[in-house]
Amino acid sequence: MTNPQLPPVVYLPTGPHHGTATEQADIELRRTPDGRLALLAYSAVDRLVECCGPHQPWMLVQTSDLPALHESQPYELILLDAKIPEELRRTA
Repeated sequence: MTNPQLPPVVYLPTGPHHGTATEQADIELRRTPDGRLALLAYSAVDRLVECCGPHQPWMLVQTSDLPALHESQPYELILLDAKIPEELRRTA
């Protein structure tokens, strides 16, 4: 489940990382206002920080790895460079 409009790599918001074990991090999925489960993907780390805030953990992922991610954490759509409202962002 990939989108041909995506760059070769994307930055994905995650839950908190524990030390250097980033492979253990869970990708954060978000509900859209219409109830669908979305994977948020960002084309650059500065866009992730701008759209999610400076306290958002993240992980760099090859776009070619998204089908495997979809199998382990199913989602209904991919939103590229979507802004998260301030009140829903992580804080320090």
